[in-house]
This record gives sequence, C-alpha cells and structure tokens, in this order.
Amino acid sequence: MARVEPAERLLDLLLALTHAQGRMTKQQIRRGVNGYDAATNDAAFERMFERDKDLLRELGVPVVTETDPVHEDDVGYRIDTAGYALPPVSFTPAEVGVLSLAAELWQDAHLHGSARRGLTKLRAVGPAPEPDAHAGLALRVRGPEAAFDPLLTAIAERREVAFTYRAASTGAVARRRVQPWRLVSKDRGWYLLGHDVERDAPRAYRLSRILGRVGLAGPAGGYQVPPHDVADLLGRSRGTAGTARLAVTSERASALRARATGPTGQLGDRDVVTVPVQDEESLAEEIATYADAVLVLEPASLRASVLRRLRALATLDGTETPRG
Repeated sequence: MARVEPAERLLDLLLALTHAQGRMTKQQIRRGVNGYDAATNDAAFERMFERDKDLLRELGVPVVTETDPVHEDDVGYRIDTAGYALPPVSFTPAEVGVLSLAAELWQDAHLHGSARRGLTKLRAVGPAPEPDAHAGLALRVRGPEAAFDPLLTAIAERREVAFTYRAASTGAVARRRVQPWRLVSKDRGWYLLGHDVERDAPRAYRLSRILGRVGLAGPAGGYQVPPHDVADLLGRSRGTAGTARLAVTSERASALRARATGPTGQLGDRDVVTVPVQDEESLAEEIATYADAVLVLEPASLRASVLRRLRALATLDGTETPRG
C-alpha cells in the first residue's frame, strides 16, 4: 500500500468535509478519506484525525462538531461553509497574464505540476491573457532544499529528526537531533526552528547548511511545540552579515550584479563588485553556478567554499580540477 503524505491526507479530509451531505462521523472518515487506512488501530486513527482536525482549525477552516440529539455519543464533523466560502473570483486579461508569468517561476519537480494545474483552471474560467503583455520576460526560482520535504513531514507528524549540519560561525560539521517546530523563509533562504535535543535548547538551522539526508528519529506525536520567539531564534542563527568582493565578467551574473553596491573597480576585463553576505554557503553555491564568470576576491573562506564545489563538479564530469 502506497504511503499517503500528511499534506495530501489533510487536503482529502478538507474536500470530504466540504462536500459531505451533512456531517461525517469518525467511522465514515476512517473508511472514506484517503490516508486514514494506514492507521493500524483505533488509537493510531484517533491521533491522526485529531492532529489533522486541529491543523485545519489553525489554518482558519471552521470545522464544526455536531452531536446527534437522540444518540449523544454519535458525534460528527462538518465545515461551516457559510463562514468558509469565498465570493466569486474573476480576473482581467492582464491579471491572468501576470499569473501566467508567476507560474513560470515554479519549474522545479516539486511545484511545476501544481502551478500548471492551477493555471489551467484559472484560464478555464477567466479571459485569455493579453497578447505580448509580458514579451521578453522570463522568471525562474530554485525550489527549496532537499531537506524541506522530510522536515515538513516531520513537523506535521511531530517526529524528531536527525541530520548532519555545518555551523555558520566555525564551519564545524556535527550530527544534530532536533524536535522540529516550523519552517521560516528569511534572507533568501529557509530556516528550521526547533528544539536541539542534545543541547536542550531552542535553535534555528539554515536548510542550506544541512548536509545529506534528514532522517526520522522518533515516534509520531513525540513532543509538543512550545511558544517560541521566531525573530529571536533567527537573529541568533544568522550571525553577523558581511560582504564579499567579486570579479565578474562583463554582462554576466546579472542576479549578483542586481544585489551589488555597484562596480568598485576593474580587474583586467572584469568588474569588481561588492555584494552582501547573509549565508556564506548559500552564496558559494550560487557563485559556483557561474563557473569562471565570477572570481571571489575575498573573503578567503567564501573562495574556498566555491572552489570545493567546483572541484567536486570537476571530479564528477572528469574535467580538470580548478586550481585558483
């Protein structure tokens, strides 16, 4: 039997409660909603359903509990559609064109299919986009790191995880055991907030510094998420921001140039620019994609990180290892 992801099960529960004629009992939900058949016993089903029901309510979905007036132990659930339904939505041709352009952002394997299906539905009920409204524009964005999906699953199931992590301040690599709380986007990257089991303290981890696979290391429902200060945790994780000096080939690396403070000089036929650094490993990964179009002048640690990536790539494809 194929495993149903928690997010898919939650969506199926939302659809079932929305379209049900009246209320649904727990027995009907267990038999009819995709994903709950994975529960091996009544207790496991109760945990899954209660967690999903609470999550729907946290997301603003008005899940109503109803009791049969004759049989008080016959409890059912429904969604208050009057408080949840949206008014009719319409789009102008220009707005459909903007949404079409936005859909081009999601070209990675995780999001491309969902964006395509959503855009197809919008076009089916709305006008055609204005021709040539966005001619010459092409947008792309990289999807989240490989650790994103398993961490999202662990958060939904409240399961402890284990992973290898490179510290931002020292570069030291160590194994971490974490009770994950939430994922937050900040400073062009994703952060995991959670409780470090061995250090017995809350921590924030940038996903780009997680090395290798994230493994599940505990049972479902193994902990409760306490109140926490997101801004404080992120502030402690990011450390001190800095800058990097780069020598960039003319008319190359436009994304880096857009963040630069401007050319500060020339190095041969290259422009020397200064860019802000929030996370050195993420910047090194970006710079490595430009190959020899971008040279790191300083700091030395960033240059070493870029060269490490280029050497690994050269080893894979059999080309000569970069030396400088």
